[in-house]
Amino acid sequence: MTKLRSVWFVCALGWLGVMPTWADAPVDSDQAAKLIRMVRQDCGSCHGMRLTGGLGPALTPQAMREMPVESIAATIYHGRPGTPMPPWRAIINETQAQWIAEQLQAGFPQELAERTSR
Repeated sequence: MTKLRSVWFVCALGWLGVMPTWADAPVDSDQAAKLIRMVRQDCGSCHGMRLTGGLGPALTPQAMREMPVESIAATIYHGRPGTPMPPWRAIINETQAQWIAEQLQAGFPQELAERTSR
């Protein structure tokens, strides 16, 4: 049953256009758009849709300022055992986790659709 769930999960990611990237290639604009959407939707479900906190802590630049970016990236990639924070390594690579961490410290961008509608 667990194998079946894993296969279903990977297939669902493919349908969503967010297939795991196994190679640590630099983040291009297409990947960035997908990562922005993933963080806003998936991470936002626990950290708040505006990333200001919820079940999980705030992911705002003010909250992340003093944290080493490598520590943030490691938490994204490996999760936090014993907490609700899951590892995202099945969906993203370490380069993408590092990119997300850097963006969180700088002020995470809005999704493209939101930026163009203003």
